[in-house]
Amino acid sequence: MGTLAHGTAQAETAGLERYFEELADPDYEGWARAESDIRRAWSRSGSPGMDLLLKRGQDALDEGDYDAAIEHLTALTDHAPDFAEGWNARATAYFAAGLYGPSMADIARVLTLEPRHWGALAGLGMILDEMGREDEALDAFRASFALNPHQQDVKDAIARLETTLAGTAI
Repeated sequence: MGTLAHGTAQAETAGLERYFEELADPDYEGWARAESDIRRAWSRSGSPGMDLLLKRGQDALDEGDYDAAIEHLTALTDHAPDFAEGWNARATAYFAAGLYGPSMADIARVLTLEPRHWGALAGLGMILDEMGREDEALDAFRASFALNPHQQDVKDAIARLETTLAGTAI
């Protein structure tokens, strides 16, 4: 199943280059559509069963039931190890549960499968910032922002960290 899921996931993200280019252009007016198209492609595993596990995990996360979210999303990553969004969702659940180590491990897996995942990079920045690793957090936020310059929260984090780090450099 892993090979099938990998081939399907690759097919879902193939042809997205134009959308990534549009999204990365801070002046492109259609950026929201490009972002939506990328997110939609990322959310499709190619298997209705795996898509259902993703939805159940995301629903549990939205309800604040982090244990259930992690359980559903672990089943997803076990059965579809090449589906980047499964790892990203579980990284988010781990982060919400305060489990930074497992979250960072899942983010690393997301970025191996989809290096352009601006959400995973932003999440990594948040974790590193929480851990006091400000230089590394800034790098992660900048990488996320380069892919998607329409993230106000990431822009604000970059400005805050640049100010903080400039103050410590003096």
